[in-house]
Amino acid sequence: MTRTVWLFDLDNTLHDASPHIFPHINRSMTAYLERHLALDTAAANALRVEYWHRYGATLLGLMRHHGTDPHHFLAETHRFDRLSELMVFPKALRGMLHSLPGPKIVFSNGPKAYARSVVDLMGLKNAFQDVFGIEDMGFQPKPNLKAFQRLLHTHRLQAHHCMLVEDSLENLRAAKRLGIGTVWVTRSLKDPACVDHKIPHILALRRIGVPARRAAR
Repeated sequence: MTRTVWLFDLDNTLHDASPHIFPHINRSMTAYLERHLALDTAAANALRVEYWHRYGATLLGLMRHHGTDPHHFLAETHRFDRLSELMVFPKALRGMLHSLPGPKIVFSNGPKAYARSVVDLMGLKNAFQDVFGIEDMGFQPKPNLKAFQRLLHTHRLQAHHCMLVEDSLENLRAAKRLGIGTVWVTRSLKDPACVDHKIPHILALRRIGVPARRAAR
């Protein structure tokens, strides 16, 4: 029997980025737009949000309309003086991952250096086979199918052998289109067809046991 390959989203899946990290990144992105596009704060923030909604990532809008260097943008907007102080994650996470059979890969829309730093600060450096960041996706982030296809190609994986653990329903829908199994980390009462398993928090992943796929419907 082929073992499941676990694909883990990072922010708001393996750790809680909403209280401190996301606000910091949003402020940094707004400040970047102010500096490089000569906008005031209100206009820069509005454009950041507009591009995020239109393209799924502010970076894509900046690349398309302003020729922004993605490497420079990501480096400038993901600087943290004391990242460890902003981290919120369950201390039992390492033990849970250790008990979960099969290879594991972090699959994050964040830059690789940031994702690696977060993984290291959680004490999970040896828990994952790889940390696959937005650079590895050719700057085409989830839910773009190209992001998933690049990961599958890079690691020579079959989609039906993989299970994506995510907080984003849009990303799970995309994964399901390719035949990847899905675990939704959420407290939502919804029961979408694209979700094979639903858990309220990451530590509950141990409850699903050997992952079974939901029949197509």
